[in-house]
Amino acid sequence: MASLWLVPAPLDFGVDANAPLGDLLPLVTLRQAAQISHWVVENAKTARAFLKRVDTASPLVTPIQQQQIVELPRPPKGGGAVQVDFRPLLAPLRAGHELGLLSEAGLPAVADPGALLVAQAHREGLPVRSLAGSSSLVQALAASGLNGQCFAFQGYLPQDAAARALRIRELEAQSRRQGQTQLVIETPYRNQALLRALIDTLQPGTQLAVSLSLTTAQERTLSKPVAQWRAGVPDLPKDQPAIFSWLAS
Repeated sequence: MASLWLVPAPLDFGVDANAPLGDLLPLVTLRQAAQISHWVVENAKTARAFLKRVDTASPLVTPIQQQQIVELPRPPKGGGAVQVDFRPLLAPLRAGHELGLLSEAGLPAVADPGALLVAQAHREGLPVRSLAGSSSLVQALAASGLNGQCFAFQGYLPQDAAARALRIRELEAQSRRQGQTQLVIETPYRNQALLRALIDTLQPGTQLAVSLSLTTAQERTLSKPVAQWRAGVPDLPKDQPAIFSWLAS
């Protein structure tokens, strides 16, 4: 029976997409990706760019021009709930074709809308298999030195300054009660604003970590108490993805 394959994408999207893909993803993952000809993806253009990189490491069984690539439904502008029927996207799988799910970066369905497609596959009793590859959240957590036994990914914080500060205080209190590391992300051009908000809002003894450009040559993780961050706030790049994490004492 054919499977829905969760194919990890490299984390160098927008940073350095020239590195050999074999240096970033396991060969077994690349070999399986090369066998797939039907895809559900976040963005068709970047999916084709990914497949071109796969082809250099493990030749594609089906030429890129013949690959069947369908994009996931996009959320409505301005937010709000939307009902999407994901069943048609699984039609190739029901017909016996291996189907790949591809995110823009990292593991599909982790902090990713592809989770809804995976849920639909399980409702229909269709096999789901996850391939090995990078997850920015897990790698940032490991590099932070914070609690890896208890952690929570909180997505994006509010953009409104007052609402964002309130949410930061709520999550810091939760971190203190449960010993739980909190992880959030932000659009790269807002990295500096979020860092400033965290430094200004968190308590001096809270440990704050920032991981930048994971798996690339520009990778770095800074982890220290907020009091030390306040002594000198670095300028974060506006074009590199970052993961922010903190643990209250």
